Amino acid sequence: MKKYGYVRVSSRDQNPDRQLDALKGLGIDSRHTYLDKLSGKDFSRPQYRKMLSKLRKGDKVVIMSIDRLGRNYNEILEQWRVLTREKKVDIEVIDMPLLNTDSVREGLTGVFISDLVLQILAYVAETERAFIRQRQAEGIASAKKRGVRFGAMKTEDPANLSEYYEKWKRGEVSLRGAATELGISYSLFYRRCQELKKEEEERFFK
Repeated sequence: MKKYGYVRVSSRDQNPDRQLDALKGLGIDSRHTYLDKLSGKDFSRPQYRKMLSKLRKGDKVVIMSIDRLGRNYNEILEQWRVLTREKKVDIEVIDMPLLNTDSVREGLTGVFISDLVLQILAYVAETERAFIRQRQAEGIASAKKRGVRFGAMKTEDPANLSEYYEKWKRGEVSLRGAATELGISYSLFYRRCQELKKEEEERFFK
C-alpha cells in the first residue's frame, strides 16, 4: 500500500506550504505528492490526473481538506466515487478524520459513514454558496434601485512605474521586488507591465 498526497491551491499566488508540510508530517514522500495550482471548478488538472494513473487497489490518497478536491458538489461526489469505487483506494482527510475511508480499520461501515458525511457536507456547502449568490444578487439589485453605481475605481499608478518597468525588462529587478519598492501589489505591477509591453508592441508594428 502506498500513500499519495494531493495538494491544490486556486492560483499561482497562493502558498501551498501548509498543505505540503502536513503531508510531509504524515511521512508522505515528496515523490508521491502531486500539486496543482489551478481553480477547483473542475477536475481537468494535470497533476491530479497523473496521480490517478499511479493509484492501485489498496493505496491511500491524503488531502488537507475536502475542498482540495474541488468546490462543485457533483464533481466532488463523482471523484470520491472514482477513488473509492473504481480505483478502490482509501481517502484520508486531515482536517476532518470523520471522512476517512480506511477500510482496513473500519471495514464497510467506515466507508458507508464517510460517504454519508461527505454527501451531507457537500450538499450544505453547495446550498450555502447558492444562498450567498442569491443574497449578493438581491443586494446589488436593491442598491441599483437606490442609485448606487458599481465599478472599481482605478488605482493611481506610482509616478516612477515606467522606470521600474524598464528595470524589470533589463533584469535589474524582479516583479515582486519592483512591486515592493513601488508600494503596490505584485498583481497590479504585473498587470501594468503587460499593458506597457502591449503598448510598445502596438507602436512597433504601426
